[in-house]
Amino acid sequence: MGEYILAIDQGTTSSRAIVFAKDQTIAGIDQQEFPQHFPKSGWVEHDLEDIWRTTVETCRGAIEKAGIAASDIAAIGITNQRETVAMWDRATGEPVGKAIVWQDRRTASICSALKEAGHEPIFTERTGLLLDPYFSGTKVKWMLDTVDGLRARAEAGEIAFGTIDTFLIWRLTGGARHVTDATNAARTLMYNIGENRWDDELLAILGVPAALLPEVLDCAADFGTARADILGAEMPIYGVAGDQQAATIGNACFAPGMVKSTYGTGCFALLNTGPDRVPSKNRLLTTIAYRLDGETTYALEGSIFMAGATVQWLRDELKIIQHASESGEMAERSDPEQTIYLVPAFVGLGAPHWDADARGAMFGLTRATGPEEIARATLEAVCYQTRDLIEAMHGDWPEAEGAETTLRVDGGMVASDWTMQCLADLLDAPVDRPMMLETTALGVAWLAGSRAGVWPDRDGFAATWARDRRFAPQMDAETRAAKIAGWDDAVSRTLSRR
Repeated sequence: MGEYILAIDQGTTSSRAIVFAKDQTIAGIDQQEFPQHFPKSGWVEHDLEDIWRTTVETCRGAIEKAGIAASDIAAIGITNQRETVAMWDRATGEPVGKAIVWQDRRTASICSALKEAGHEPIFTERTGLLLDPYFSGTKVKWMLDTVDGLRARAEAGEIAFGTIDTFLIWRLTGGARHVTDATNAARTLMYNIGENRWDDELLAILGVPAALLPEVLDCAADFGTARADILGAEMPIYGVAGDQQAATIGNACFAPGMVKSTYGTGCFALLNTGPDRVPSKNRLLTTIAYRLDGETTYALEGSIFMAGATVQWLRDELKIIQHASESGEMAERSDPEQTIYLVPAFVGLGAPHWDADARGAMFGLTRATGPEEIARATLEAVCYQTRDLIEAMHGDWPEAEGAETTLRVDGGMVASDWTMQCLADLLDAPVDRPMMLETTALGVAWLAGSRAGVWPDRDGFAATWARDRRFAPQMDAETRAAKIAGWDDAVSRTLSRR
């Protein structure tokens, strides 16, 4: 058996593969972006063949860049964009249309109808989630209701459903395994997180046949074996976790009370609550942080739909930057006398508002406002929204109230010192940036590597976490309070239900 671990990180805008050495350093990495499809306002789709192609090519590329043979890989870990819905023909493996992405809002009317029928309390009690288009269940219902003949084929057992991890495992194993892990299952609106099973009553409400669903395993388990003709050698798949849970693991947030926040396409903060499933009074999500050896650890999660995606908007639509890294430099050059607020509700607002109909707005513009001020407002918006999440978490979990919060961060945006200092200032709390920024991939690499016996156990892995820099708050209380009050006012003006 080899001693390298291959981590597949299949994200919303790109597929990446990272080969980790036994000492947890990166031996090789490859990444490819793939097209986004926006057929209607609020609709977001991916071509599953693009996801498959870029995944395979980046795996091969990372192995080649590592300068190793495919047979040197001890195991594969997979982390993925959560909630995105894939369906395919069990006989041929061919996709049934494009994947509906987690950002997609087309099922807002379905969610509204379910709420009006009084169903939201049972969904929240059993899944920890809210009835929002974000989650997989209503996307599955929409496909079954609108794609001609699909429901009959699904009921006959001819169609498979999965989040992206499930689709990739199906393809990698040549259709031998139809499986997922508990963290991805927990995001579907169909999985009972207290009893760790698909919930028949919720399936009936949504009209989803159980025949569609994959088997649910622990995060570190035997998910099957990737075929040699795909990646060059047979490789066991030993670790799977949704991207935010993988980042929680990669940041070694194993103790109750630890908080991590990931800044990718969206922003996602998770608070480890241990074995306690904490219901939220502030419209956060109660979810599974990870399940290991049959024991479930829970978390409170707050989701921001637009973080790095807002910076992409600066680049691709406004065209005021060429590279995402320029946004922090522009923010530093901005006029401090101008107070601009951008509420990036391009696809609605996530926690703690959950307003699917809200749309983006900018406030405080003057004739002197230019690209630098807009860039600053974009980065500040991510920080304000993170603060909203942390405040809601403190309100939900009494153990966190009054305790000093230290936020462990990861994702592309954390490379910006300006943004991380702004985050610490608005949180009035330290922000720790790790040495290893690829924490999402690292998390599933640990799941796979520990099961394969080439990486340390949980305590040993936690001991290897290292801080690159701590950002301590520097803003005075009066300035912070004024800026937050302005943000709260801007959000209130943006909400569709004022």
